[in-house]
Amino acid sequence: MKHIVITGANRGIGLELARLYSEKYPVTALCRSSSEELEALPHVTVVKDVDMRSWVTIEKSIQQLDQKIDLLICNAGIFEGGATKIGDVSAKSMQEQFLINAVAPIMCVQAALDYLSRDAKIALITSRMGSIRDNQSGGYYAYRMSKAALNAAGKSLAIDLKERGIPVAILHPGMVRTRMTGYAGQFTPEEAAEQLAARIEDLTLENSGLFKHARGEMLPW
Repeated sequence: MKHIVITGANRGIGLELARLYSEKYPVTALCRSSSEELEALPHVTVVKDVDMRSWVTIEKSIQQLDQKIDLLICNAGIFEGGATKIGDVSAKSMQEQFLINAVAPIMCVQAALDYLSRDAKIALITSRMGSIRDNQSGGYYAYRMSKAALNAAGKSLAIDLKERGIPVAILHPGMVRTRMTGYAGQFTPEEAAEQLAARIEDLTLENSGLFKHARGEMLPW
């Protein structure tokens, strides 16, 4: 039986991924705070008080699971939409988004290394806003930079973990109607979760490390 670990699973895309995977497999949800919706899901173990800014907390939360991980989905992230133009950029906001969006996923992977099964997969939930080539509107410095850094790290992970047979997906879920986007978007969280799961199902060493939309098309770096 496969074991799925998802970060940031208390709401939005993470919650729907937990719901989707828990229909077939046991899921462990790592989150800073839980939710009624998450707690109501069958076959889901909720690990609360996981602060994605604390590497010690991340490491301890994964070590306490003490079981193999077949799929690690690094979904937790934040988007602070204020002060997006140069002249109004907040160093504190930039640091916060970079820590949670870019550094935390890598620390999660590192903490999970000894627990990843022989056929394990890793999925990083990133954003098209991390694409340098695709940037046509400027602004959003902190979020763009944090996701560009995550994309770069995902590519390195794909190379470093290839010899262990572990592929890495770098996936943009699309514009999804969640609290993060102010509930404006093209896809519902349910639709996004289904598309992401399809890409993860198709993930192999041959297509590891590619930057893709959840619908399947390649995205520019």
